[in-house]
Formats: sequence, C-alpha cells, structure tokens
Amino acid sequence: MITADGGPEPGAFWACLPLPALLIDAEGVVAAMNPAAELFLNLSARHLKGQALLERLHIDAPMEEAMARVRINQAAVVINDVELTTGERAPVQCQIQIAPLRDERDLSMVLISPRDITDRLGRSSAGKAAARSAIGMAEMLAHEIENPLAGISGAAQLLAMNLSAEDRELSDLIVEETRRIVKLLEQVEQFGNLRAPQRQSVNLHDALDRARRSALVGFARHMVIIEDYDPSLPNTYADSDQLMQVFLNLIKNAAEALGPAGGTIRLRTFYDLSLRLRHKDGSGNPLALQVEIIDDGPGLPPGIADNVFEPFVSGRENGTGLGLALVSRIIADHEGWVAAESVPGRTVFRVSLPLAAKNIAGV
Repeated sequence: MITADGGPEPGAFWACLPLPALLIDAEGVVAAMNPAAELFLNLSARHLKGQALLERLHIDAPMEEAMARVRINQAAVVINDVELTTGERAPVQCQIQIAPLRDERDLSMVLISPRDITDRLGRSSAGKAAARSAIGMAEMLAHEIENPLAGISGAAQLLAMNLSAEDRELSDLIVEETRRIVKLLEQVEQFGNLRAPQRQSVNLHDALDRARRSALVGFARHMVIIEDYDPSLPNTYADSDQLMQVFLNLIKNAAEALGPAGGTIRLRTFYDLSLRLRHKDGSGNPLALQVEIIDDGPGLPPGIADNVFEPFVSGRENGTGLGLALVSRIIADHEGWVAAESVPGRTVFRVSLPLAAKNIAGV
C-alpha cells in the first residue's frame, strides 16, 4: 500500500519484515507481533497480545533491565548469544535488539535474530567436503572388503558340510554375520552412487502421500500418522522419487524413535517466505515450501543433535547413520535445506524446498 506522499504504509513494512518482531509496552506486555514472530514462536498474535512477554517466552538474559534502560535512555540495546524458547521447542540462540519507537515513548520494539538457521547452513556448507571425503573412503573400503567376505562366507558354508550340529551353529553364525556386513557395505555404496536428481515441477503432497502409504503398510503400521497439509501450496522443483525417499526416511526415523509402543507422527506442510538460501556468487533462491515430520517420542540424544545429518552418526544401537545423511544429501542436491530440533516429547524434522520455476516470479 502507498500513502498520500508516495511512500509505503508502515504496516506494509511490519508485515514484510523477515525477522520476528514484537511491540512491548512499558509494562512488558505484548502490544503487537508481526507474521514472522508468529511463525517463529508458533503462537498467534491474537493469542499473545495482551500477555506479559516474559511469562510466555523463556529468555536467558536480563530482559526486564534491558527494556527499562531502553525506555529511560530512549536508545537501542543489543543482547548477543541469548537462548530463547517457548518451552515447546529446543532453545534457539539469538541476537535480541530492543529499540524505542520514536513517536510512541511507551512502546519498544523487540527484534529477534535467530542464529539457528544461519549457523546450521554454515556448518552444512563447511561439512560437505568432509562428508564427501568420508563417503569416498567408505566406498573404497566397501569395495575392497566385499571380495574377502564372500570368500569367508563360502569357506564357512563348505566347512559346515562336515561339521557336527554343535559346530555347525558356529559356521552358520559366520555366514550370517558376513551377510550382515555385506548388506551394510551395500548401503554405503548406494549412498556414494546416488544419481543426480531428475528435477521437474512436482506436487510435494503426492510424494509425501506415497511415503505415508508405504510407511503405514510396513514399519509404521502400528503408528498414528496425522496429515496437516496446506492444499494451496504451489509445486516444488524436484525429483519425485528422491523426494519420496526423503520423506520415507524421515517417517522411518520417527517410527524408530517411537519404538514398538507406537505413537503419533504428524506430517505438516505450510508456506514460509522468511528462509532464503544464499549461494557463493551472492544469488539466492527462496525456500518457501515447508514440510515438517513431527513425532512425540523421547527426542534426539543430546550428544548427536547438532550432527544428526552427518554420515555414520546414529542415536540407535547398530544404526548405520546413513538414513539422515542420505536425506541431507538429496535435499542439498535439490538446493533445499533440512534441519532438526528436539525436546523430549517433540522432535521436528523440517525440509525447506524451492518453488517450481513458474511460481518463482510471484515471490
């Protein structure tokens, strides 16, 4: 919207501001919040308005003192390296800026700059070369080990023909274990030989539904899977089969976290323009399409939460650590982004994908 003097209306800036922002009165009560804050905090403006900010948010900083200084001095305050959470998500490290409004002395703006997204993107880029080296070494070892394993298995089977029943149990164990190792090596080789995606305009709900149906007739048959889709989402630019594999791996990861007792897995899709992937040449593309796989399991082990997408990192006994690494690699090949956040009782894996070319012009 344009004002009479030819400038944009202030409300347009407020709604389009990509960072979470709130207006706080002199008593620390929320007077307003922008759409980015609603999304980041997972709280509606109507729900939070009129409530004391520090009663709804847990902020590891002397916020009351900082807000008082802003009101008294009418000068901005910046607080770095602050952990913020609503209690329903893992703490996110942020920079918080508090500034007075020029024409409203009783109001202050609280601007939240999450470091979570940029830090993870940076770590992801820095770790790609290391991951490629690790996978290259694993592929080489897999190739060299497979032949000796085949010889060991064959020799054990020949020996079993002339052994007693008691000794045959030992030879059968040798054969069984060699087959298990060969299967693991095949997974490593499959990871290394992933083909380039054949990308086209794809309805991500189609790929998500294929994964859901496959999971329900297999490993997730004792789970409750809830669909929380935004049917208005435009298409993404992706390889449909690889996208389905990503969603299937994430649903399987959630099912394994829930265990034999079962639980609830929620599949959520929505639109968010606040995330943009920046390339080395300075160009960037918006990752507006969001898919979340949410489970109510025990959460990720603290020791692996930051490295869960790296090869050979697993929170399960006898896990290969390749399922989530494969997810990360496929999404990276699609110029997207994947992240996880976890607290006991709620783990969220979020996949952010670009729009298909014909939809980008409207962004």
